[in-house]
Amino acid sequence: MRFHPLRVREVERLTDDAVAVTFDIPPEAHDIFRHVPGQHVTLRHEVDGTEVRRTYSVCAPAAKAPATPLLKVGIRLVEGGAFSTHALKELSVGDTIEVTPPTGRFTLRPRPGRFAAIVGGSGITPVLSIAATLLSEEPEAKFHLIRSDRTAASAMFLEEVAELKDRHPDRFHLVHTLSREERQAGPSTGRLDTERLTTLLPALLPVDDVDDWFLCGPHGLVSGAARALGALGVPATSIHQEIFHVDDASAGPRKRAADRSAPSGAKLTATLGGRMGVWPVGGGETLLETVLRNRSDAPYACKGGVCGTCRVKLVSGEVSMDRNFALEPDEVSAGYVLACQSRPVTEAVEVDFDA
Repeated sequence: MRFHPLRVREVERLTDDAVAVTFDIPPEAHDIFRHVPGQHVTLRHEVDGTEVRRTYSVCAPAAKAPATPLLKVGIRLVEGGAFSTHALKELSVGDTIEVTPPTGRFTLRPRPGRFAAIVGGSGITPVLSIAATLLSEEPEAKFHLIRSDRTAASAMFLEEVAELKDRHPDRFHLVHTLSREERQAGPSTGRLDTERLTTLLPALLPVDDVDDWFLCGPHGLVSGAARALGALGVPATSIHQEIFHVDDASAGPRKRAADRSAPSGAKLTATLGGRMGVWPVGGGETLLETVLRNRSDAPYACKGGVCGTCRVKLVSGEVSMDRNFALEPDEVSAGYVLACQSRPVTEAVEVDFDA
């Protein structure tokens, strides 16, 4: 997992609790930082003497060569969040942040068709890049955006979304709902839960004609939207999810093995960056914790099963995965696990970070 030092070009205040941060990309790194719409980057910075890593989606449209790529991320303040607090209160133009190249599978490469997104709060960030790039590059595409925010004042990227509507009035359909503020026009106030979406979506757009759905935001909204789409007959293969925040109350209990400790004498074999290592697994350790004791370059960011940065291929052996909010069902079926959430349940486990 390679980090590149990038200079902060701009810190733009979006709302009282959110900013957009734009980075300067040197010419020699242009190709490294060209993103596919919907991808994210991991930022690494020292805050109060402690290394902090956080993953943020790129909100800017994708730029094809030879155009200069634009790396811009949206950051919302999280209660107790070390990096988001630093970004809102202290980050300044000229500061240097270490950034990884864009990655992620919550993406849409422009193509003809009809697409839709249901987003909540900062979940607008990757979808803004997806919609803007699609509508700009593909004249035969249409995009429906259903977004939910607490209040109008808390909504990120209001102007950017309005510009999309003005630029593509016949191909961009926007519905903006608020959960804590009454409006004179538009949908009634309230959360976009499963019941409401099951009724609302068929009234807003031709559900059966949508090629792909993109759900992004808090766990409760994303899981509720997925259930609503399933009830409306949308195949799971057409539903793409990315969770920005997991509330323990809505996510339910963690799945834990009866004994959190690895089997006595358990060993982990891991391939990372073309090099293989074999190490003993400490009591209660996750795969990521074992690797980090021996390889500081192991990829990770959130350590909460949300970002998917530590995704690995399980080559042999068995593991118990506490939580998974990042991998699609087909990835799990193909043998991928999250290293930060997985613990060995057999004496020998082999994983491949490069797969």
